[in-house]
Amino acid sequence: MPSHAKSSLEAGLVALKQGNYQTAIAQLEPLASSETNATANLQARVGLVMAYARTGEVSKAIAFSQSLIESNNPQVQEWATRALEHLTKRKKPEAESKNVETGFVAFENSSPDTPASQEKPKDEVIQTNSHNIPTMVPLAKLKATVTPPPPSPPLNGFMGSVTRTQAKLFGVIYWRQAQRARAWQPLRKPKLIPLRLLAVGTFIALFWVMREILKLILGFINQALDKLPYVEPLQFLYNDPTRLLLIVLIILMGVSPWLLDLLLANFYGQGEFTKDVLNGHSRETVRVLQRCCQQRHWPLPKLRILPMTAPIILSYGSLPQNARIVVSQGLLEQLADDEIAIIYATQLGHIAHWDFIVMSLLLLVTLPTYKVYEQVSKLGDRISGKIWRTPVTIVASLIYGVWCLLSGTGLWLSRLRHYYSDRVAAEVTGNPNALIRALLKIAIGIAADIEKQEHTSWQLESLNIVAPVSHQQSLSLGTIASNLSFESFLKWDIVNPYRRWFTINNSHPLVGDRIQRLCQIGDRWHLDTELHFPSQKALKVKRQSFLLQIAPWLGIPLGFLFAGLVWLTWQLAFTFRFLNLKWIYEDWSFITGCLLIGFSIGTVIRINSFFPDIKSATVQTDDCLPNLLADPSALPIDSISVRLVGKLLGRQGTSNSLAQDLILQSSAGLVKLHHVSWLGQSLNHQDLIGRQIIVTGWFRRGATPWIDIQTLETQTGKTIHSPHPIWSTALAVAAQAWGAYIFLTG
Repeated sequence: MPSHAKSSLEAGLVALKQGNYQTAIAQLEPLASSETNATANLQARVGLVMAYARTGEVSKAIAFSQSLIESNNPQVQEWATRALEHLTKRKKPEAESKNVETGFVAFENSSPDTPASQEKPKDEVIQTNSHNIPTMVPLAKLKATVTPPPPSPPLNGFMGSVTRTQAKLFGVIYWRQAQRARAWQPLRKPKLIPLRLLAVGTFIALFWVMREILKLILGFINQALDKLPYVEPLQFLYNDPTRLLLIVLIILMGVSPWLLDLLLANFYGQGEFTKDVLNGHSRETVRVLQRCCQQRHWPLPKLRILPMTAPIILSYGSLPQNARIVVSQGLLEQLADDEIAIIYATQLGHIAHWDFIVMSLLLLVTLPTYKVYEQVSKLGDRISGKIWRTPVTIVASLIYGVWCLLSGTGLWLSRLRHYYSDRVAAEVTGNPNALIRALLKIAIGIAADIEKQEHTSWQLESLNIVAPVSHQQSLSLGTIASNLSFESFLKWDIVNPYRRWFTINNSHPLVGDRIQRLCQIGDRWHLDTELHFPSQKALKVKRQSFLLQIAPWLGIPLGFLFAGLVWLTWQLAFTFRFLNLKWIYEDWSFITGCLLIGFSIGTVIRINSFFPDIKSATVQTDDCLPNLLADPSALPIDSISVRLVGKLLGRQGTSNSLAQDLILQSSAGLVKLHHVSWLGQSLNHQDLIGRQIIVTGWFRRGATPWIDIQTLETQTGKTIHSPHPIWSTALAVAAQAWGAYIFLTG
């Protein structure tokens, strides 16, 4: 898009959001009549429909709506059709409509018990329950600033992105703006026992992991002291740390709100956030907080804000009486009034169910660990000599592994608790549709933040486990909307029969699954839902494909069965005095050898299917990516050969030595990349970050779509190989050899 057209479009959208409709018309009219850029022309005409409707020039709004119906974009056609239908119904004789607006009135998300007559000034037309004009929202890169909102209320349909001068418009997202319930039946009380048990289990898992790590560190220190001359090992380090660690964790749980206040303020600049400033962003949010806290006899949670452009929100504390709710500036700028309110309501759900207490402890443990990893990584980047940088890189990678291990103890609780909090938020506000839009806009905002910064920020990764949507989920979901409808993308999350197996190591539930549950609540309350998922029969996926997918892990229980058969055979041989191998089968370590052998055999069986030969005749390119993402029957084992062109994003330096943050920015959206380095390779994957590359590899559709890289190639011909099949084979051989050694020697 030419720079002058881009600036005019941005200026027009900014004016439209701020209510300067004549300025918006002046900026957008030339673009609407120009044919040099189809995207700018389309967005300008959409903006003019809304600007003319707001100024009362219904005839002109109708004319532009009619022109949009002829668009080749089916989503724009649907929007224009509904807008035209609404405008036609609202059109009145000139004498009757001089002081009446045309219905493009942002929904003032009041509490359900507030009369409609108190929600709008008398000279405005109240939005009806049906035939409301949907909103076309520009998908933009966002840049947040920690400043109060402008005096004029924002147009709820347009995200805060249109107020940014640096916005880059990719296309248009269609929002139905489905309505909330005016009266609704309360939902059946959920069974909280699974959530309670999982919270206790998470605490136990965190305690056990920390104890084992602590014992390993103390043992290593004593071994090091034992080898040093004139130094004796410290006897107290041999003591069992179980009791002391348990006491420390309980104390940390009690003081977690104040310690987390300190950590978040020092690490990420968290600040105070007054109720009055929140009221300027969302009046409904303050009403929801006050009403819910009064009903439960809680004090209002302390409000905090993070100066982050990515939209996230989290809560922490040890009791509802000292709970904190922290929101990022990006979330306030990118969500509408009712969407902010219901996202805050989800945090009230976490507080009401008490799961936020264990998650606060987990955050208190993982944040300092991640900060140490960050500081060690920055230290490694400042070291110029490779000899000294290598040990620092190893230490940083080990600390990152510890952080992943500690965070992993809370994965299942983090995943389950969102279902409960979504339910509470929908019931408190009567507005499940707002939560659907909020989840999708958060994914869009996170993806936009990653695109803008060209890597996953420290804040996003370290706070991911308590965020409403994970940054991994947001990559493809947040950028695919200009090429694929949300319903098509999320269909995999809903109908794939094996989908939940692929979330075992995920920190968040599938977004499609969450949205479907919200749609079911909307259906129960007889609401038209924001997304429509037509009912269909269960999808059939070949069981053989799934069994092949999990072959390495399936080999572990099969190895256990094999160990049982071996033990039974040896026992019978000894009983009948045929063979005496009692010295082997009485050492139960041979079971470990059988498990390793089973894992190895499963890995070997899967290798050829997981990494088939990539043939130029069958390779898929960028334009096929939306179709690959929309296939609800796909499994990672399908191993679709792709060759995609785009920009390589990711952190540079020591912090990305394990290639944990590699992302392809293609014309169809963002895709996660998996890379393993080849030992002794002269060209490093970090040398290509920020450059245009060609990725050849195997696309896999799972809970998070990703590509296993075969090669990364620059436009100048430099190539990096990622030997996934070789490393898988090496792993299988190592497991086989180790298992055989244990099996034979005990």
